[in-house]
Amino acid sequence: MDEVKKILFPTDFSEASHYALSYAVKMKKLLNAELEIAHVLFDEANIVSFYLPQMTMQNISHEFEDGAMKQFEEFTANAPELEGVTFTKKLLKGTPYNEIVREAADGNFDMIIIGTHGRTGLEHVLFGSTAEKVVRKAPCPVLTVRPKGPVNELA
Repeated sequence: MDEVKKILFPTDFSEASHYALSYAVKMKKLLNAELEIAHVLFDEANIVSFYLPQMTMQNISHEFEDGAMKQFEEFTANAPELEGVTFTKKLLKGTPYNEIVREAADGNFDMIIIGTHGRTGLEHVLFGSTAEKVVRKAPCPVLTVRPKGPVNELA
């Protein structure tokens, strides 16, 4: 097994991400690794720009970025696990699984730790799974962390 020196923790600020953060921090401490917390702002500009003037799109884009940064600050500030822990933060733009995989490759990360919502059935079909796509395409090992709760029965 290769030494884990850099851990990437992507977050969508959900309850599942809050739960998975404790695993990322524990692994960081256990392995004495660097920790980067990243959030991907879905790039809506490609879809909406055909319908809105350029100036309006720039304003909307700045509003989304500002809102995401505010949520990012709240997420990290309200996480007791991060108290006294050194980490970096990065805001990425694009399709979440693509950007997570790209960041892992470009940053030479040794591990990704990501929360999963544990969706099944129709909800899984409709919303897909960013974590699942990251597992399939990541250039490094991925630890998925499912929140506590009832385990779905296999049919």
